[in-house]
Amino acid sequence: MGFCVSGTRATIMGIGTAVPTNVLQQSSFSDYYFETTNSNHMVDLKAKFANICEKTMIEKRHLYMSDEFIRSSPSITAYNSPSLNLRQGLADAAIPQLGAEAARHAIADWGRQASNITHLVFCTTVSGCMPGADFELIKLLDLPLSTRRFMLYQAGCHGAGISMRLAKDLAENNHGSRVLVVCSEVITMAFRGPSKSHMGNLVGQAIFDDAAGAIIIGAEPTGNERPLFEMVSASQDIIPGTEEMVVSKLYEDGIVYTLHRDVALHISRNIEGRVKKALERASLLTKDWNEELFWVVHPGGREILDKVESSLVLRKEKMDVSRKVMAQHGNTLSSCVIVVMDEMRKRSRKRGLPTAGEGLEWGLLFSFGPGLTVETILLRALHNQEPNA
Repeated sequence: MGFCVSGTRATIMGIGTAVPTNVLQQSSFSDYYFETTNSNHMVDLKAKFANICEKTMIEKRHLYMSDEFIRSSPSITAYNSPSLNLRQGLADAAIPQLGAEAARHAIADWGRQASNITHLVFCTTVSGCMPGADFELIKLLDLPLSTRRFMLYQAGCHGAGISMRLAKDLAENNHGSRVLVVCSEVITMAFRGPSKSHMGNLVGQAIFDDAAGAIIIGAEPTGNERPLFEMVSASQDIIPGTEEMVVSKLYEDGIVYTLHRDVALHISRNIEGRVKKALERASLLTKDWNEELFWVVHPGGREILDKVESSLVLRKEKMDVSRKVMAQHGNTLSSCVIVVMDEMRKRSRKRGLPTAGEGLEWGLLFSFGPGLTVETILLRALHNQEPNA
């Protein structure tokens, strides 16, 4: 999936996000986590976890699970306890509900009616029922029953990149189509107590969070639509020898993550090649990546952002939006990069800049997931057409 072949170019015309109302402060999350999981006796491990939380640069977290639910569910809070049925039941309800909220915001931002949606791409790392969250979303949004649906399960943090590539092809090769992309994530399937033998679990508990993101993609925008970004190209690359860096497995006790300490190192060593490849394919002769490009980078973790910034020799402010999203939401898996895009658009509008890409025309979107897999999308920010902009 790369450049369009039909003479039209897929364009992002609406963005929306949604987060649960249950907010936890990261500064006190260690105390909360060890208390609710009945693990206060693990004093040394609690101290290590507090240190991990402090280093994440996250300030607050949004959780779909209520405090009452967590405290009343010992099979959820235990490190290793058969709990898949309980976890799955909550995820199956939460994923479409949160996704529908984000989709409503995206549709309102788009400027047309939900009845004009022709395709739906729904992505989540959790849940797994049939009919799935895509089917539920049709009912929640009252979309046409003829809406052509695509459901992506177990996608991981690069799920938005996968979904956007698919939507790009659909928009450019189906005249008049309007594709709703929804990425919805809750950590219900992965929340569990600590284990001395599984430090990767503690890292996951410290950084993963709940949120949904939605975008509308179509080609040849009409007068009542407000185009934001053209999707010039989209590609996917596997970094060789990294299949054990990020691993997610579904067991009787939910989803268990294995996170290797060298994830950021491998991404940073390979990111420059992905940038050059995307720019060369579009024949863009940019000389200064600080002055000429905006950056929508998945905030998978503090070290990832720091090392990508260093590897590309970017000024610190070029990653400001990704860092703000990390601070306010943590890593929300597939929805995270959409949250970054929405935050960049809002910040650009507030500053009165001519495009949603921090006033610049060209930019790159990166999402990273298991594999290690890198999704790269070259974006062209269009002149601001939003009301009161």
